[in-house]
Amino acid sequence: MKLWQYRQRQNPDRTSSRKTGTASFFRILCILLAAGSQLVAQQDRAIIDEVVATVGGEIILLSEVQEQYAYIKQQQRELPEEYQCVVLQNLIVQKLLVNQAKIDSVEVKDEEVETQLNARVDRLLLYFNQDEKAIEDFYGQNISQIKDQLRNDMRNQLLAERMQGQITNKATITPSEVKAFFYAVPTDSLPYFNAEVEIRELVYKPQVNAKEHEKAKARAEELRKRITENGEDFAELAKKYSADLGSGQSGGDLGFQKRGTFVPEFEAAVYKLEQDQVSQVIETEFGFHIIQMLERRGNLVHARHILIKPEITDADLDAAKAKLDSVRQSIMNGEMTFSMAVKRFGDKNTASYNNDGRVANPRTGNTFFEIADLETDVFFAIDGLNVGDITEPFPYRMQDGSTVYRLVLLQSRSKPHKADLKQDYGKIQTAALEQKKSEFTETWVLEKLRSTYLSVGPLFNACPNLQQLLAHNRP
Repeated sequence: MKLWQYRQRQNPDRTSSRKTGTASFFRILCILLAAGSQLVAQQDRAIIDEVVATVGGEIILLSEVQEQYAYIKQQQRELPEEYQCVVLQNLIVQKLLVNQAKIDSVEVKDEEVETQLNARVDRLLLYFNQDEKAIEDFYGQNISQIKDQLRNDMRNQLLAERMQGQITNKATITPSEVKAFFYAVPTDSLPYFNAEVEIRELVYKPQVNAKEHEKAKARAEELRKRITENGEDFAELAKKYSADLGSGQSGGDLGFQKRGTFVPEFEAAVYKLEQDQVSQVIETEFGFHIIQMLERRGNLVHARHILIKPEITDADLDAAKAKLDSVRQSIMNGEMTFSMAVKRFGDKNTASYNNDGRVANPRTGNTFFEIADLETDVFFAIDGLNVGDITEPFPYRMQDGSTVYRLVLLQSRSKPHKADLKQDYGKIQTAALEQKKSEFTETWVLEKLRSTYLSVGPLFNACPNLQQLLAHNRP
């Protein structure tokens, strides 16, 4: 029995084998690469494994296909089972990209992998309201185990993205090509855009008062004494007291890191330590740290730390709100622009800081938000504003659990409308460029398949898209 039996008569649009059938996959490829290696809920892990494809000397397991399919289905509930054919094709292409990246000595640094892993963990913690026990119950793994599971796949994801970038970096699009792309779509098939807004933000961190600053320092000194004089276990104290949620669960373990990974004060301290030595309490922009060197291999260090953050009091929050009130008034009075205010008062660690305060939509990557994409507090804050207006300061919870204050400027607002070349030129230009990049990638993949061994097992050999790849793989 074939696992996939496409019935074209039931859904001819879904399985059309028109000339662009393969290209449609490559347009999906960027989305799937962005998804990368995924976590699957504990109850979804009962998979009997087998090899479903071989690419060169690399195998692809059924579990890999089903785990990525399960993740995508979490995002898109109405996902047909045969979509696993697309997922397998994505994995085949990713194997080709990673293999070529290794041949071409494309480099992904360890710290890049760790940064992406930490970002993934931060998003998980935010989703689960900082409840690490809830994460462990859901996935059957603690934070450290999750990072270990994802690390190799994350590296391969970054290698594939970098290789694909090299393949498509010469793709450009001219205004005439954008126009041709737009007018090639039948009028009755043009997409309908919902109402959208663009926003800019100024994120202001409350300033720690002197009393709380000293209390946090004293707390860190006390913990260091418990380790160095009383012989208490560093890892257990990290699990219990560290404010670094990402590493705290794993006893403060930061893994192996290269020089240049840490903020200067932390790095200066860690590279002075001998194996098993515990540092003095050091202060960085994040708070107070106690560091222990576990192992050093040249410029690679394996350390763990305990982070103690000064508490932000209600008075500190009130002062932050008052400060932003004053900044807002200065902007409205014409004493400074919003851009000037962002550079002068904004938190340098926010993504929008280096983009003139412009906020990117994490779902699309551009700066346009449909109303449903907005955070609830932002939606209510800008409701009723005119373009160019600025909200009152309002509190915002960061991924690390800290509270900051935020000003939001309504940059633009559009009404629901059918795609229009003039009004939506930026979106249409992006779509046209992405299509050209897809064509570049498709050409590269099909050419690469001519010299790369590819086999697809019986579970998937009825997939039309995979048959197209196999056809290019034959002499």
